[in-house]
Amino acid sequence: MKFYSFIFFFLPSFVLAQEIQRDTIDFDGLSRDFIIHYPTYYDGSEPMPLVFNFHGFGSSATQQMFFGDFRSIAEREGFILVHPQGTDFFGLAHWNVGGFTIGSSIDDVGFTNAMIDHISSNFNIDAERIYATGMSNGGFMSFLLACQLGNRIAAIASVTGSMTPEITMECNPSHPTPIMQIHGTNDGVVPYDGADFSDPIDDVINYWVDFNNCNESPTINQIEDTNTNDGSTAEHFVYNNCDNNASFEHFKIENGTHTWPGTSIGGNIANQDINASEEIWTFFSRYTLSGEALSNIDEDLNIASANIYPNPSNGLFQVDSQSNQDYQIFSSLGNLLATGTLYNGSQELDLLNLAPGTYIFKTGSTTQKLIVY
Repeated sequence: MKFYSFIFFFLPSFVLAQEIQRDTIDFDGLSRDFIIHYPTYYDGSEPMPLVFNFHGFGSSATQQMFFGDFRSIAEREGFILVHPQGTDFFGLAHWNVGGFTIGSSIDDVGFTNAMIDHISSNFNIDAERIYATGMSNGGFMSFLLACQLGNRIAAIASVTGSMTPEITMECNPSHPTPIMQIHGTNDGVVPYDGADFSDPIDDVINYWVDFNNCNESPTINQIEDTNTNDGSTAEHFVYNNCDNNASFEHFKIENGTHTWPGTSIGGNIANQDINASEEIWTFFSRYTLSGEALSNIDEDLNIASANIYPNPSNGLFQVDSQSNQDYQIFSSLGNLLATGTLYNGSQELDLLNLAPGTYIFKTGSTTQKLIVY
């Protein structure tokens, strides 16, 4: 396997916003860098979740910040976002995960553990809600953390990554772990059916479904093909009823390549039927380290006394209300975003100011889910 196959794009330098800071810690005799993004309204009064977003092989923290972009989601939902920088391996930045990085002596699990300690000493972090995701080599790294740092990582998501034979052989998860895997069937860098350096995605699914003691038969949902020009479609496989309230979810991108669904950056056309960053955060937001189930907006919603359509929408909804009534809009984590009043009859609900994602519309004691794309 050629190392350059993991280099997927380059971006120019950007002027970073005020809520983004670069930080460095000394670990194992090396100066290790990472970028921290925190919401503009952060004041330390309430603990926030922490999300690590690891770049691909030969990429960088800055590039991943734009390619697999969570910044607007972090601002909207209220979590700390960290983009670590890998170290040099034959001239390319990497995470030491075995497989294509055999020969590396870097302890990236220890580095992540040290970052958690350092960030927790400077920010009010919810230790029950620390998550890891990443692209390609960063996806492999997320699996490695689930295997070797499970005492601190609540859930992980991999985009175009997998598990190397070394990760699988040495995997020792400390708890049933919620996992999301997003992968294209035409990935020419990390093949869906596996390679000598990478386990087949089906084997990865089987490993975690077995370890988490999930239902062996998944619920399968065909994602609407909203963009017929991207050359791919998506299916969503959900393995439920796992121990400790965990689950395994897999977005299988038919004809998808080695890219981040939802992005417009990079040489390959990414699938546009899902937004990987939104899907990952919606997934993370349901889980804690101890397995305590957080509010799941997909379950037990009462029928609202207002008919809202189209749903999903670009942000403009039509509302048919049965009476005059006040309403509230919440994020998927329950943060109040907007309030207003509905009047008996038909009217327009303008949510164009909201970023793409899932929201809760509440009137009185009834709620329903709204999706902005």
